Amino acid sequence: MLKKILLFGFAGLAVLAVGILIGHFGIEQDNSPKWVRDLSQNVDESLIKKFIAEVDNMKIQENLRKLTEVPHMATTPGDEATVEYMLKRWQDKDSGLDAAWREDYRVYLSFPKKDTPNTVTVVSPSNAVLFKAQEKEKAYTPDQEDPEVVQPYAAYGPAGHARGKLVYANQGKVSDYELLNRTLDLSGTIAIVRYGGAGRGAKAINAAPFGVVGVLVYTDPYDINDGLMSDENETYPHSWYLPPSGAERGSFTSDFGDPLTPYLAAKKDTYRIPEENINGAPPIPIQPIGFGDAQALICELGGSAAPTDWQGSFPCTYNFGGPGFRDASTYRDSEVKLDVYNAGELRNSTNVMGVIWGSVEPDRYVMYGNHRDSWVHGAIDPSSGTAVMLEITRILGEKVKSGKWRPRRTIIFGSWGAEEFGLIGSAEYAEEYISKLSQRAVAYINVDISVFANATLRASASPIAQNVIFTASKQVNAAGSSSVSVYDNWLKYFNRTSPTYGLIPNVGYLTGAGSDYAPFIHYMGITSMDLSYTYDRSKTRARIYPAYHTAYDTFDYASKYIDPGFTSHQTVARTAGNILLRLADSLLLPFNCTDYAESLEGYLTGTVENFEELLKANGISTEPLKEAVKSFRNAAANLDRVIHSSDLLNETPLKARRINDQLMLLDRAFVDPQAFPNKYAYRHVIWASRTSGVATFPGLADAVEKARTTGLKEDWAEAHKHLSIVTQAISGAAHTLTEVHQ
Repeated sequence: MLKKILLFGFAGLAVLAVGILIGHFGIEQDNSPKWVRDLSQNVDESLIKKFIAEVDNMKIQENLRKLTEVPHMATTPGDEATVEYMLKRWQDKDSGLDAAWREDYRVYLSFPKKDTPNTVTVVSPSNAVLFKAQEKEKAYTPDQEDPEVVQPYAAYGPAGHARGKLVYANQGKVSDYELLNRTLDLSGTIAIVRYGGAGRGAKAINAAPFGVVGVLVYTDPYDINDGLMSDENETYPHSWYLPPSGAERGSFTSDFGDPLTPYLAAKKDTYRIPEENINGAPPIPIQPIGFGDAQALICELGGSAAPTDWQGSFPCTYNFGGPGFRDASTYRDSEVKLDVYNAGELRNSTNVMGVIWGSVEPDRYVMYGNHRDSWVHGAIDPSSGTAVMLEITRILGEKVKSGKWRPRRTIIFGSWGAEEFGLIGSAEYAEEYISKLSQRAVAYINVDISVFANATLRASASPIAQNVIFTASKQVNAAGSSSVSVYDNWLKYFNRTSPTYGLIPNVGYLTGAGSDYAPFIHYMGITSMDLSYTYDRSKTRARIYPAYHTAYDTFDYASKYIDPGFTSHQTVARTAGNILLRLADSLLLPFNCTDYAESLEGYLTGTVENFEELLKANGISTEPLKEAVKSFRNAAANLDRVIHSSDLLNETPLKARRINDQLMLLDRAFVDPQAFPNKYAYRHVIWASRTSGVATFPGLADAVEKARTTGLKEDWAEAHKHLSIVTQAISGAAHTLTEVHQ
């Protein structure tokens, strides 16, 4: 028996030895250098799952609590405190980034005088003050009593003293003033207008040619509060709605970036234009007030009733004004007096920058940013975004510091300064580093207001980025759900029918300059996206969250009414971080150029349906544009075929790099520095801003609308020019997608 056992034992050892020898000599050994193996580094799905699991809503809550301790308007001591806090977090030895630093710019900002506040009064013919608007908002919590709470004002609105009869001009659009001017002489009047319809500064810019000498602007309860007005039981502090004294601050210029150094980074010794040459600033005094004060003025106006679509939620008929007040009013024969003491000054503003260096392609940058400054405490705008960014960098920083992970590409984080004054920090950064970023930046992710409310994701992006947003949103659960994905929840609230995919969530286009993505997409043509969680628009008319740019945007407001439990903040962090990791780690960039083709085809349809006959009647053919869009579709489809037929892990790494460059540089192919000489920093032919209501190519749409109005030959020539500009841009972009040897 023992003999048999020994024989079986020796036989087993022999088999094992043979197996080891076969394994050693029979299996090909990977003796390639480490750098060769590194080249095939691809996104790690298990890492993404771990990242999602590690995002901590309570840590985001504590981030927000810290960020909102004091008001931190740009360049104030509160702002400097947030600079130091960001540096402390990003330089932490256990959870910080590879490097973090501050970059300072010398920028021109506009402030009210603390010791001489702006005032709005009603004065009688004998100069008796019959009414005075509130200079500061009513405080409901101790933080709103902070002496650093700046009074509501219109940044870059000029100082001045205006006095005149009051008129109501709806939203301050050109068409509003034109309608008013048909029955009233507006010379020497003060106009009161509501937010919406036209940009902040445009409300005064539009008024000046009609002889209006000053403008008051307020937020109507119809537009923000669903008609609710009482702070005794309806508005904040009882709900998220704006209380009567709440007034929206803001920048009242039309351009973005430092207004004195257009196209130049605002360093200490940079050339500056004269202050009087600032473009897009209001030419007459303008001042925001609360709707409680606006009601006291509008409900006393005389004259005929304004149109139905001009009416709001006040318990009175909104009249045009006589101009001035009705005969039965205690303000009869009185005038409104506007005294504004705003002043501009040069100040140092700081961007806080952080970086995680890439291991394989360190010269390719994936960028993630948000501004840091606020008008007051800024819990939602912008600190909800900063709180999310800090949680993302905490998790990634810990992985880098512990040696568990390093991205394929370099990740750059930006905490931008002075955004509220016109995207200044990000614009100056773009102007300073345009050469490097234009060559190396893969994409820019913007998460400014991360949570407007807690219903659903909202995203706007270049079409090429739609794919990666969808992929990430399918992997993250919607806020408050353990079974419904962000994608499926999003599909319920914002959707469209795609010719390619059927019903999908609607990803908006970045056609304006609402946040810090603007310098990247519009000026440099860097693929960009903007993410947030928002509200159910079927349940409210609010044009934005009601405490926007007011003293009520505090931690108390955010934690009680915007996102109790901070699960929506957590969801945004998981989704945005997922996108960031995919862009930083994927061997092949997760972009889809055929999605761009679908967007161009949609814009082409808009042109054909709205403008083709008009253009044809003026001797202008759209056939070249149709051919350009067709060629783009063919080139995109061909590149997709190349991608899907490639085995990039086993082919030369130069092929992946070549395809990635084609995808990365696609938005750059639409940049034309000469296309919009009158639109500062708008150079992207497809996504530039437009005034036309037709969803199509912006330069062409605006030019055709103007030509249709004037009928002038030179305006139709301009329309032809813009048709050629966009045709050439699309055709040129198609060539960048074509194989080099073709």
